[in-house]
Amino acid sequence: MTLSVPATSTSPQQREAALSRLLIAYTITGLLFMLLPGTFLGVWNLISISSDRSVSTLSPAWIQAHGHAQIFGWLGTFIIGIGYYSLSKMGAIPAFAVSRGWQSWVLWTIGVTLRWAANVTLWHWRVLVPVSALLELAAFVIFFASVSRHESTGARRRLESWMLLVIGSTVGLLLLLLLNAGISLWIATSAAAPVIPHWLDQRFLVLATWGVPVLAVWGFNARWLPAFIGIERSSESGLRRALLLCSVGIGVALAGFFLAAFALLLIASIFAIRSLHISDRAANPAMLQGAHASFPAFVRLCYVWLAIACLVSLWAAVADHNGGIWGASRHALTVGFLAAMIFAIGPRILPPFSGGRQLFSPTLMLLACTLLNIGCLLRVCSEIPAYEGYAHFAWHVLPCSAVIELTAVTIFALNLALTLIRAPRPMLDSTLYKISITPKVNQI
Repeated sequence: MTLSVPATSTSPQQREAALSRLLIAYTITGLLFMLLPGTFLGVWNLISISSDRSVSTLSPAWIQAHGHAQIFGWLGTFIIGIGYYSLSKMGAIPAFAVSRGWQSWVLWTIGVTLRWAANVTLWHWRVLVPVSALLELAAFVIFFASVSRHESTGARRRLESWMLLVIGSTVGLLLLLLLNAGISLWIATSAAAPVIPHWLDQRFLVLATWGVPVLAVWGFNARWLPAFIGIERSSESGLRRALLLCSVGIGVALAGFFLAAFALLLIASIFAIRSLHISDRAANPAMLQGAHASFPAFVRLCYVWLAIACLVSLWAAVADHNGGIWGASRHALTVGFLAAMIFAIGPRILPPFSGGRQLFSPTLMLLACTLLNIGCLLRVCSEIPAYEGYAHFAWHVLPCSAVIELTAVTIFALNLALTLIRAPRPMLDSTLYKISITPKVNQI
């Protein structure tokens, strides 16, 4: 599929404007996937489950449609969009990277939308499911070709740990999309519905979470947080150990040994937390750049959720009977760690990246982060006793947690949308660019 996109001008100002438009398109698309097919469908699913007091009455295809929209439609869109912007700012990708970015955006958006529609409506799903998987894979192959070009043209030098983590997440996403394509072709030809079997879905989700967004968060946190929240520079050796242990843990999970896998992932997380100095006192003032002053606290809270997710996953590997403990562990990871990290980091980086804009409202940022953490806490604490049959009243808490999280997501999306429609500032946030984008200058 070839799109007719005007060539990017060699003028730095015009190139910057083109990159900002590309990033805004990815951001808005990710927000739409997050809000509508992602969170809204998830809330609907949870309310239906709570009213019936059982997860068995809800279509597994709907549950997986929600998960696909969240992991691929939201997190995946953000990762690819920021990846195109970051690599282009490094200066090692040629001018046609912007046109490649638009090609990826069209293919990726159509692919994710088709998968969600096929799972929800079941309309021609045997055709749409594999087609959507191939479109998503094609979109990422275009992006991956740009990444490979950057790496091959760069100077030969020892890669920093943060770059290894980001590269690892990129490879993880490629493996995930290849696996998704294979599974999609398989279920389209042999399954009765567009549903990944439970035994395979458990393995798929470990790769989809730990192998892609978790590694990306660790990598970009290592790059940005020393300046953003004033902590010491991350430990190179510790992050390399975290990457190695996480990779081994994912491999063990794919083999089906979940107890050993999550033990390794817990150790990897401990190495990451210690190496990033998350729990240490700030040595310098935080660089807020328009974000709310609570920004460093919410970033640190995300890593509390990461530890909780690991511990609950260990519990699930030995004691889960009805999916409640597994569900709580995944929610602690995907919402408590990943989504909450985006809620904290996104308002800090996306406005200046999008043409040097200023965040619309730091107060809305605080409200969104607070509500998301409250909703996640209620969800994790109520899902286990409800699903596993420990406490009947917990079924009444689950819908409340869903509505609170939906409110948080809506506020977050509204705040970023109002930010993006505002006129950009005359001067770009050059300090942020030097610290977070260009690895050859101002090393932290």
